Amino acid sequence: MNQEKYIGMDVHDATISAAVKNAQGKLLMECVLETKAATILEFIQGLRGTLALTFEEGILAAWLHDLLKPHVSRLVVCDPRKNALMRDGNQNDRADARNLAELLRTNQVKAVYHGKHGTRALKELGRSYLTLTKDSTRVMNRIKSVYRSWAIPCGGTSVYSRRHRAEWLAKLVEPAVRIRAEHLYQQLDSLEPVRQAARGELLRESRKHAAVNLLRQIPSIGPIRSALLVAILQTPHRFRTKRQLWAYGGFAVQTYDSGEYRMVRGKLQRNRERITVRGLNRNHNHDLKNLLKGRPSPPSNVPGHCRIFMLPWWRRGCGPAWLVSLWHARLPPSL
Repeated sequence: MNQEKYIGMDVHDATISAAVKNAQGKLLMECVLETKAATILEFIQGLRGTLALTFEEGILAAWLHDLLKPHVSRLVVCDPRKNALMRDGNQNDRADARNLAELLRTNQVKAVYHGKHGTRALKELGRSYLTLTKDSTRVMNRIKSVYRSWAIPCGGTSVYSRRHRAEWLAKLVEPAVRIRAEHLYQQLDSLEPVRQAARGELLRESRKHAAVNLLRQIPSIGPIRSALLVAILQTPHRFRTKRQLWAYGGFAVQTYDSGEYRMVRGKLQRNRERITVRGLNRNHNHDLKNLLKGRPSPPSNVPGHCRIFMLPWWRRGCGPAWLVSLWHARLPPSL
């Protein structure tokens, strides 16, 4: 008799709704658990048989994955955007838990990668650096928007420097607008040292990973970009081929077509006159795409034959996306 049980969990900050089904799809039990480690482990340890468990990717997914992985035979953190069954019928915590258990039983869940703990520290430091960089960029854009709203040209970066700050503030006639700009400057000044500290911590942690040194051998990929690539990708061997890597980075070409065939003299022929609409995939990691699209430094320190090959790409503003695929081919499985 098949003793395998399929557990679906709808996870929230305060409570977790759980549903258990057997191999035939019969609902065995339902319960609501408090989102605490002891309560969840007590529930899992009270079940017998071979346990398969799933829950959706979210803010608690990493913690719950590390907590429950040793206690079940199969654990799938699924992509909520791929769960079509979750959007049918009534939606509540109990129904979502039942639907997740059914999707797991019928093998219709799309897994989200959760790697080992080796790159956990680098990943967290990379998130911190990216968040602070985005915050600084947002404040800088707001500073320029203040000047542009009063028809004051503010091209370049001198508008942010402390040396020219009094000169720029003098151009604002309205006292309230000047106070608003001063507050934005104070916010920018407070973010910059924190961002520099996060940058140093990221670089120190990246030196512990051999993959970062391997990536830095690729021209135009510097220390920050290589550290962030390892923090986001963790390992290239999570992708079966380079196609999956490009799709994760947002560079997979998608085609949209309809009416592909027609009947000609009683025979089925492909309609080659139709124009296929093409575009890049939208379901991707945006931070990774920004890294791969970013304009690299000039290839001045690159050997001669590589420089001749890279220079046309660099002049067109192409980022190192076409070079990162070398990582998938060159990195040994031990890393």
